[in-house]
Amino acid sequence: MQALRLAGSKLFRGSVGAPRFAPLSSNIQSRFSTTPARTESPLNVANVGPGPEQEEPRFLEMVKIFFDRASKHTTMDKGLLEVIKGCNSVLRVSFPLRRKDGTITHITGYRAQHKHHRLPCKGGIRYGVHVDLQEVEALASLMTYKCAVVDVPYGGAKGGIRLDASQFSVDELENITRRYTLELSKKGFIGPAIDVPGPDMGTGAREMAWMKDTYTMLYGNTDINAQGCVTGKPFSQGGIEGRTEATGLGVFYALREFLSNKETMKNIGLTPGIKGKKIVVQGFGNVGYWACKFLAQAGGIVTAVVEHDGAIFNANGINPDALNAHRMKNKGSILGFEGAERETTDAASGMEEPCDILIPAAIEKSVNKDNAPRLQCKILCEAANGPTTPFAEDILEKRGVLIMPDLLMNAGGVTVSYFEWLKNISHVRFGRMTKKWEEHSKQRLINLLESRLAPGESRDAVAEAAALLGPSERDIVYSGLEETMINAVHQTRETAIRLGVNYRTAAYYNALTKIEQCYKDGGLFLA
Repeated sequence: MQALRLAGSKLFRGSVGAPRFAPLSSNIQSRFSTTPARTESPLNVANVGPGPEQEEPRFLEMVKIFFDRASKHTTMDKGLLEVIKGCNSVLRVSFPLRRKDGTITHITGYRAQHKHHRLPCKGGIRYGVHVDLQEVEALASLMTYKCAVVDVPYGGAKGGIRLDASQFSVDELENITRRYTLELSKKGFIGPAIDVPGPDMGTGAREMAWMKDTYTMLYGNTDINAQGCVTGKPFSQGGIEGRTEATGLGVFYALREFLSNKETMKNIGLTPGIKGKKIVVQGFGNVGYWACKFLAQAGGIVTAVVEHDGAIFNANGINPDALNAHRMKNKGSILGFEGAERETTDAASGMEEPCDILIPAAIEKSVNKDNAPRLQCKILCEAANGPTTPFAEDILEKRGVLIMPDLLMNAGGVTVSYFEWLKNISHVRFGRMTKKWEEHSKQRLINLLESRLAPGESRDAVAEAAALLGPSERDIVYSGLEETMINAVHQTRETAIRLGVNYRTAAYYNALTKIEQCYKDGGLFLA
């Protein structure tokens, strides 16, 4: 595995010769606190190169750059930092597929396990034509840090298959998914105690059900927890209520908490709260749709939605449910939506629409050195993985844009996946053991209060019925997710203030210190 990792790093442009950037700290401290910022060497954007001659770093290098910026603020051993930065294990598999027309094609898949300081490892499976080992390693490392930020006890992992799913039938995709699962199981890259995949770009509950069924057929007779080998499954296959909307809901909870801070909002020229904020969303898939839906319900105004085929605009707000229905009827296109005042096929220009909050919820590097100078937002809320390059971050911070980082903002998905995994290994749904007890307890309280009513005072039967209800599984999931995201926001904000750094560096710093503590307490095995 180590040899394969080294070979892969050469083939996919590893860290040798990669540029390293010093963090830009100007104007950061003023947005968080009145205490002096730590002195840092700022990045001179004009000299270093968001010019055409300077290429953006690849995704894996982006993660390493952000890692390095945070590590400078720690007192960690340099050797341990290198241990944490690198991927522990990577797997590349190839296998044939006989197509419906009788021809044979070649399928390539990947899986990376970044860190094993906590087990199992956790990370999604994506299907796409651009999937490669470098991308999978980057996403796996990001998952390690993301889990640490929100205190989910997993190591990071990621996987994918390089293909265009639209070019394969459902039966062919099922065969590919099952064979990929078999290859993972042969090498110890799947299992409820080892490595737990979940859905990602190009995959969903259907693919997770196929993977779960394959693993169960192989190991179900000896592994009582086999159902927990993947998350994001349909409810009938051991899934959990609330998983579908989890990432978008997590974005909402975290953004709401950030926006509630009066001092931070004052420093960027906004009033506290979501209500009335103009929002532009890039990417209207699962995450983008649900983030839009919850933000609109809280009073946010979605003024523009950007997709691969163009962008639509409405200054009075776009109805997320109506747009989603239109998109489902029109093969994924948002163009031609009746609720839009105007539209364009120039998708890139949609991100430059003036707004309070820009939410990139699609692919990595969508905010880069080329478009960062033209963005007209006050807050950049990263709902996608790796949407902002280091060059773009430095440009935006110099302009006073507040960036809310991906490893915090989109951690709702892995948080609820953790809840699903807990449900699977405990073999009981949330609320089953306590719901009726809570209802009976509330009834006793209401009876006590009614006994104290003044003569002639009437009861509110509707309010009483609502108060009596015990929590459903969805209620418990939402509660756990809200608690997780709020705590992570507070930890990130406190570190940003204490160190005088931006939110991304603060989140990485928190992740590194938590991982360091795991190694300190557990030791380095046979080191």
